[in-house]
Amino acid sequence: MKKYIVTLSAEERAQLEKAVSAGKAAARKLTRARILLKADSAPGGSGWTDEDIHHTLDVDLKTVANVRRAFVEEGFEVAWQGHSTRNHRGRKIDGECEAHLIALLCQPAPKGHARWTLRLLADRLVTLEYIDSVSHETVRQTLATNELKPWQKEEWCIPPEKSGEFVSHMEDVLDVYTQPDDPAYPVVCIDELSKQLVSETRAPLPAQPGQPQRYDYEYRREGVCNLFMVSAPLQGQRWVKVTDQRTYHDYADLLRELVDVRFPGAVRIKVVTDQLNIHSGAALYETFEPAEAKRILDRLEFHFTPKHGSWLNMAEIELSVLSRQCLDRRIGEVRVVKCEVAAWEAERNAAQAKVDWRFTTADARVKLKRLYPVPQPDSAQGVSPAPLPRAATESALRARERIHKRTQRKAGRHSQGK
Repeated sequence: MKKYIVTLSAEERAQLEKAVSAGKAAARKLTRARILLKADSAPGGSGWTDEDIHHTLDVDLKTVANVRRAFVEEGFEVAWQGHSTRNHRGRKIDGECEAHLIALLCQPAPKGHARWTLRLLADRLVTLEYIDSVSHETVRQTLATNELKPWQKEEWCIPPEKSGEFVSHMEDVLDVYTQPDDPAYPVVCIDELSKQLVSETRAPLPAQPGQPQRYDYEYRREGVCNLFMVSAPLQGQRWVKVTDQRTYHDYADLLRELVDVRFPGAVRIKVVTDQLNIHSGAALYETFEPAEAKRILDRLEFHFTPKHGSWLNMAEIELSVLSRQCLDRRIGEVRVVKCEVAAWEAERNAAQAKVDWRFTTADARVKLKRLYPVPQPDSAQGVSPAPLPRAATESALRARERIHKRTQRKAGRHSQGK
């Protein structure tokens, strides 16, 4: 004989049947609904035994018994929905303490600590008497709710605020990127990267099934080489030149190769580059005769990215791809670097991989509005008002007071006449 008898009302049965037919609830809730429908002993109900429900619905006998008991002892909603898995205890950290925690995290870590830790934050909350006691796990949950991670830092290129110089260079470069591909006026982006040459002291162990490749922690420094990246983003082409150094002469040789070898038929080459000290026409005059330097310079049109705005140079994207796909390993000789980079360059040029640049001047004026200086009304008309001398200001104030007193006397006489 059943100890717990399920008797559903017409409304409860209709609710369960609707949920089962829709099939959009969680699987656990749908299983409970089917058990209640089959166990219903009310007139018109199935009235199945636990064994029948167990075999038909393929659920454990204990589950059927628990659903019956929940219906009798705790009601229909608990039997169908189940107990909430949430912790209904009061919050250890209330809103005020949470605000103090966030403010504390936004401050520099105390002396002797590189960054805030969960335990350090918990101890500091107690020390400052914001709370009696708190665990580091409670602090972690609170920070997770606010999407704060005290151990995480990002290296970022932070531009200056309200800088006309920054936005003028930025919009100039962005305008170049919107121009269509013209063989007579190609767009070229130039940047460079230093590569640390490192050789192995012991041969690495190759990878095996279930075992990654292993290399020794010890290595030998073999110097540094430089890589010039020349990218033609609209054509899907790039060229990498590996040099021992990064000097005026190396950069000048690169520019002459760009003019005479890469784009010999171009009228003028638009070069986008950053404001590094060697990125100027002076490099040509430092390296070649004046006539040769002038010939090369007349074929070039420089567009400089703003300081702290090198992300506007598409060549940086190509260098990032090169670093991840080719240079992210130990290489000890310049000869090997040249060979590997040449293979990468040939493969990527054959695929004509291009950079899908979508950031425009219109986007910059919205997303980077904080970087634009606010023009003054008078300066917009080309007139900058000069500040009045102190004596003139005091004189104007005294004249205003005399006019005010004269107006009051006239008003008093007028009211007496009436």
